[in-house]
Amino acid sequence: MGTERKIRVLRIINRFNIGGPTFNATFLTRFMSPDFETLLVGGMPEEGEENSLHILDHYGVTPVLLPELKRAPNFFSDRIALAKLKSIIKEFKPDIVHTHASKAGALGRKAAFDLKVPIVLHTFHGHVFHSYFGTLKTHLFKTIERRLARKSSAIVAISDIQAKELSEEHRICSIDKMHVIPLGFDLDKFRDEGGVKRHSIREKYRLSEDVVAIAIIGRLAPIKNHGFFLNVIEKIARETKRKLAVFIVGDGECMPSIKARKQKISEPNLQFFLTSWVKEMDCFIPGMDIVCLTSLNEGTPVSLIEAQAAGVPVISTDVGGVRDVVSEGQTGFIVAKENENEYAQKLALLVTDKKKRSEMSQNGWKFVEDKFHYRRLVQDMEKLYIKLTQKHLVK
Repeated sequence: MGTERKIRVLRIINRFNIGGPTFNATFLTRFMSPDFETLLVGGMPEEGEENSLHILDHYGVTPVLLPELKRAPNFFSDRIALAKLKSIIKEFKPDIVHTHASKAGALGRKAAFDLKVPIVLHTFHGHVFHSYFGTLKTHLFKTIERRLARKSSAIVAISDIQAKELSEEHRICSIDKMHVIPLGFDLDKFRDEGGVKRHSIREKYRLSEDVVAIAIIGRLAPIKNHGFFLNVIEKIARETKRKLAVFIVGDGECMPSIKARKQKISEPNLQFFLTSWVKEMDCFIPGMDIVCLTSLNEGTPVSLIEAQAAGVPVISTDVGGVRDVVSEGQTGFIVAKENENEYAQKLALLVTDKKKRSEMSQNGWKFVEDKFHYRRLVQDMEKLYIKLTQKHLVK
């Protein structure tokens, strides 16, 4: 790279919970080339979210934890977090500050701007510009993000769809300031020993091979729209004679309402499993026959990528970056988020047509292997860092 010392990157993430941002930050900390030295900083999970520090431990990454870095705005904790971030910047002296997700993006970039860090960039893993808050609060968040984007060296979107939405619909920044770098994952483990893992999971839950196992994976929060999912499951269970096992994986504020809704569905061919969080998803997903997503808003849904890597067909509502991670009709189906009937029809097709599931299963790995592996993620990000370094650091 023509430099005598390593380029220092301070990476700041909202919180270490299960999801794409944690994996993304972990891989970008662990697997960057020796030309870079990276320090990872982040907050803790919210109530109902699974702690993901075991992921960092697995890859040998030791983060700096900031308990005050919370998702929800809080005057007192935000001030403390900002002060601590400034202290870290003064000590670490980064050439690049790279923030991930909204709260880290706001506080991390403010700290970096105040201390005149040469290169500051932000990754939108999702956004809160619809389906989260009311009109007034949404407008406020957009205004803040536009101001931050103007001062940022670059903005990273995780899909082409998200980049277009952020630039054209929400006008966060011009498209020429935005760089599309999809997330990357450790996908090989989802393919390895798939048959053994499938047998193990189905034996654990006492599922014979004639039972169709359907999973929905994620926080039990309103944005994930589990009510839609349960309506669809009830409809299918009434209309098919197939034995169904439905797995609701995750935890969160909607657990009581989901349990209550589940109790009202009493079809003899249907059984439910509320598993809470599952840490070893590479061992769990191969035991499923279909993985669902019914969200109202998404960034890049990790569960769909992991399912395809494991050769499991998927079906999702048409939100966020879903069309960038699912090959419609080849590895799964994508349905309008308001259309329960179409979703039920597509899911019923996968439930009843084993041949169709087998075809999609074979297509899954081919689709995600190179596109969403962490090796590609790291290479893409290094190229962007080098480009920004040559522009801002090399005189």
